Amino acid sequence: MDPQATDIAQTLSPLVRRLLAPNPSPFTYTGTQTYIVGTGDVAIIDPGPADPDHIAAILTATTGARITAIVCTHTHRDHSSGARPLSAATGAPIIGCAPLTIDDTGPRADASFDPDYAPDRVLVDGERLTGPDWTLAAVATPGHTSNHLCYALVEEDALFTGDHVMGWSTTVVSPPDGDMADYMASLDKLIARTDAIYYPAHGEPVTNPQRFARGLAGHRKQREGQILRLVGQGVRLIEDMVPRMYAGVDKRLYPAAGRSVLAHLIELENRGKTARDGSSWRVDSNA
Repeated sequence: MDPQATDIAQTLSPLVRRLLAPNPSPFTYTGTQTYIVGTGDVAIIDPGPADPDHIAAILTATTGARITAIVCTHTHRDHSSGARPLSAATGAPIIGCAPLTIDDTGPRADASFDPDYAPDRVLVDGERLTGPDWTLAAVATPGHTSNHLCYALVEEDALFTGDHVMGWSTTVVSPPDGDMADYMASLDKLIARTDAIYYPAHGEPVTNPQRFARGLAGHRKQREGQILRLVGQGVRLIEDMVPRMYAGVDKRLYPAAGRSVLAHLIELENRGKTARDGSSWRVDSNA
């Protein structure tokens, strides 16, 4: 089956199916992936955008089953805004990350925070949801957003990584809510785990999880070094750094890249390595 076919349930394991929402973009890759966990009473992870066709596809894919939990990794619109219409259609509770609404659309409108997200139950790190044949354990992974949760499927040593780890690209960390220090600490947390596979919200499953996460951490360290070199060479503005750092990348992604550069600069500033004058950055003379 074509992995890019939208709104068609595809079986990934005995307990996991996915539906790809019809929202492809330079930021979402082929779209946001909704996961169905279990075989009788099921959980839905990241119901996706509030697209009537996608909600209908979820309902069709779960015909004969009962949705007992609608679980969200975080509250960007392309992940959580489908929760309310799906809950209305099924009566299932919305469970997972805490609500979070700030006035920050960042580099893309569909990643703005979902103001209508109202969970019936908020999970904390390590807390579990259970069904007849599945157990989901919350893994707090702030960084991409401060309320981001991953979910471990205990029976299959799998981890649903939302936007914390994606299968196609690095994750945007967008201040003021996105925090690079938190993101790196959350990567270290995943590296210390023993998951056998990652199921990201965007991109294909990751079958070498720890090595992949270590690679992401190494890439971020390389970006940090690159930023320090550019600032040391007198490149002071983020809009001048991005073309040098992301040569060959689709220019439509430059605004998102700029947000991650800003997150790096703030983290470096907090460590006393950079300082700023308005939007102009410099190496901290006291470092």
